Amino acid sequence: MIGSGNTPQSLFYIKNTYPDRMTHDLIIIGAGPGGLTAGIYARTRMMNTLIIDAAEIGGQLVSLYPDKAVKNYPGFERIQARKLSDRLYAQAESMGCEIKEKEKVTEINDGTEELIVVTDKGEYRTHSIIIATGMGMFKPKKMGCKGESEFENRGLCYILPPKEELIGKKVIVFGGGNSAIEMALIADSVTSTSLVHRRNEFRCDESNTVALKESTIEAIMGSDLVSVNGDDAVRSVTLRRGDKTFDVEADLAVILIGTSSDLEDLKKWDLELTENGFLKVDPAMRTSRNGIFGCGDVVDYEGKYKQIITACGEAATAMNSAYKFVKKPYWA
Repeated sequence: MIGSGNTPQSLFYIKNTYPDRMTHDLIIIGAGPGGLTAGIYARTRMMNTLIIDAAEIGGQLVSLYPDKAVKNYPGFERIQARKLSDRLYAQAESMGCEIKEKEKVTEINDGTEELIVVTDKGEYRTHSIIIATGMGMFKPKKMGCKGESEFENRGLCYILPPKEELIGKKVIVFGGGNSAIEMALIADSVTSTSLVHRRNEFRCDESNTVALKESTIEAIMGSDLVSVNGDDAVRSVTLRRGDKTFDVEADLAVILIGTSSDLEDLKKWDLELTENGFLKVDPAMRTSRNGIFGCGDVVDYEGKYKQIITACGEAATAMNSAYKFVKKPYWA
C-alpha cells in the first residue's frame, strides 16, 4: 500500500516520479538542514521541488564546521556535521528533489500566475518559494588586532583545518562559545591546544564546559589578543590580561568569535525584515510576499532559538504552508 511504511521505499520516495513541468510547485533557496528538510517534506506531498544554493550543499554544517560533532540532533548520539549534511542531502535527492549548488539567486520576480526565480545561471518558474538561506554568505568576525590580516592563511584562519593538518602543531583557539570549545576539543585530540577567551566565563552548553575541563586543553581566561607574531608564518601570539602582556607560542591561531550575516539579498527581493535585518514571518512561516515562505536562521521572531532542529521544524511548517498555498486542499 502506498504510504503504508511497510516497505523500505514506497512510491512516495521513488526519484523523479513526477512528470517534467515548465513550472515547479516549489523552489527552495538554500540547501542547509532547513532547505533540505523542506525538500524532503515537499516530496512526501509529491510537489515538484527544486533546491538551489549559492555555495555547496550543506550550509553552515559544511561551510564552517564540517568536523564538528553534533550531539543534540535527535536520533544520533553523536554525528559529524558533514555526515549529517550528507544524510540529509542523500535523502532529499533519493526522494526526487532536484538540487543545484553554486548557483546564486539574484532576483525573485512576479509572473502572471507564478513567481520567477532568476539566478546567475538561468531562470526558473514556480508556484511557491521557501527561503532557507541561513545567515547568507558567511563572513567570519575578525578581532582587528596587529598581524591578523598579515598572517591570514599563513598560520591564522577562521575555520579549523582537518585534523591531519594539525598534528605536531601548537594550536591556539580564540573564542568562548560552543563552536570555539568544540573545535578546540577536536584539535586537542591530535595535538597541543590552548583556548583563549576574553571573559572569565564561557557562553556555551554546560556539556561543553564539562568536556573542556576533562580535556588537556589549556584554558587562558580573561585575556585579549594583542597581536599575532611571526616571520613567514605564525610563531606566537601576544595576550593581555589586565595590565600585563605575555606571549604564547603557536603555529596555528584559529579565531572563532562568530560570524556576521550577509542578508542583503532579502532587501533586493522586496521582503519585509525585522529590526535586526532578518526575514519577518508569521507563525505559518509566511513572509510579506504572497507565495513566499521562510525557515531556519534567516527568519527571526521573539523567542527564536537558532539550532539545527529548529530550522528543520520550521521547514516542515513552511512546506505545509506552501503546499496549502499551491494545491489548495479542501481541508486547508
